[in-house]
Amino acid sequence: MTSPSNTVKWQSRLWARVQYVLPHHLISGLVFRVTRWRAPWTTWLIRRFVKAFGVNLGEAAKTDPADYPTFNAFFTRALAEGARPIEGEAQAWISPVDGRISQIGHIQSGNIFQAKGRAYTATELLGGDEALAEPFKDGSFATLYLSPSDYHRIHMPVTGTLREMIHVPGRLFSVSTGTVAEVPRLFARNERLVCLFDTDDGPMAMVLVGAINVSAIETVWAGLVTPTPQRQIGRWTYGGETGLTIRLERGAEMGRFNMGSTVILLTAKGVEFDAAWQAEMPIKLGQRLQASEIAGEGEVKAEG
Repeated sequence: MTSPSNTVKWQSRLWARVQYVLPHHLISGLVFRVTRWRAPWTTWLIRRFVKAFGVNLGEAAKTDPADYPTFNAFFTRALAEGARPIEGEAQAWISPVDGRISQIGHIQSGNIFQAKGRAYTATELLGGDEALAEPFKDGSFATLYLSPSDYHRIHMPVTGTLREMIHVPGRLFSVSTGTVAEVPRLFARNERLVCLFDTDDGPMAMVLVGAINVSAIETVWAGLVTPTPQRQIGRWTYGGETGLTIRLERGAEMGRFNMGSTVILLTAKGVEFDAAWQAEMPIKLGQRLQASEIAGEGEVKAEG
C-alpha cells in the first residue's frame, strides 16, 4: 500500500512535469486580466476566497469585501495601521513579508540552497552578472514564500538606497513546496525582478520571483514592471549621475505581488540571520530576522 507521503511526492512530481509544457505567460496574462475585472460577482468571490483560505480581513485597512472593486485590489490590500509592529532596534533586519520560510542560511561560495539535492548560484539568480553576485558569495540568504492567502505587499527589511533594478525574463513555474523540490534551479529560471540596495551593512539584493499565477510585479518607484517585447534583461540604475535617489526606510513598502510568490533576500558577509528561524516556519512582516548580538535578546516567537 502506498503511503500518503509517497502519494504526495508523486503528485508533486507529476505536477512539476506538467508545468514544463504549460503556456506559463499565457496563463499569467489571463490571470492579470481576470483579477482586474470589475464584475458583479467580485464581492461574492472574495467572500468565498476569504472563507476557503482563512484570510484575516480584520487586520486589513478595509475589512469589508464589498470595499474591493476588483480581485486584484483585494489581493494587494493594505494592512491597518499598527497591524505589524516592527521588532528590534532600528538597525536590526526584519522580515519584509508575511509568509513562510522556504529556506534560510548561509550562501556557500556563491551557492544557494533550494531544496534537498538542489541548489543554484547567486550569479544565476542575479541575471548572470558575476560582479553583482561577488559581494554575496559568502553572505546570508532567506527564501520567503507568500501563499495566495497572505498579505502581498513587500517591505524593506532594513533601510537602504536603491542602486539598480534588473528585470530577468524567464519561465513561471509554481513556487509551491512540491514544485520547488522537483524543478532544478527553479528560482534562477523563473522571471524575476532584482532590486539592489546599499545599506549600512553593505549591499543587499531583494529578488521578487514570479510564478504561474503571479500576473504582475510592482515597485513603489517604477510601478508595474513587465518584460521587454524581446524578452531581454532590462536594467535601470539610480543615484549618482542619474539624479534620481530613492531611499527607503526599514519597514517601508517597496513593492507588491498579485496572488502570491517568493522573495529571496541576499546579504553580504557579516549579516547573520537568527538560527532559530528554520525552513517551513511561518513568519510575519516586522518580525526580527537578524541574530541578536546579545544572547537571548531576539527570541523567535512562532506564529500559529
